[in-house]
Amino acid sequence: MKNPADCANMTELRAVIDDLDRQLVALLRRRQDCIDRAAELKPAEGMPARITARVEQVVANVRAHAAGAGLDPALAEMLWRGMIDWSIAREERVLGPSGPEGDGA
Repeated sequence: MKNPADCANMTELRAVIDDLDRQLVALLRRRQDCIDRAAELKPAEGMPARITARVEQVVANVRAHAAGAGLDPALAEMLWRGMIDWSIAREERVLGPSGPEGDGA
């Protein structure tokens, strides 16, 4: 894949962006598959969809990874919190609501 700095025009840069978008969609699909598997595994472990401590751990990890990669941690947090909320809602369709704070570990 071409480095954005090596793009000579917008057509080339848009091609790089389009390729990145395809890769991101594929990764998001894999993450969705993990969420679906979590909804299958959690009942046997007595876990609700929302586990607040885990949510905050994921966000802290993402912020640290973003900072290390030169990405604005606030942007990463905003994106991940939206994705986490969507994921919990998807799990709750299978598991039922877990309450505002959730429980479990």
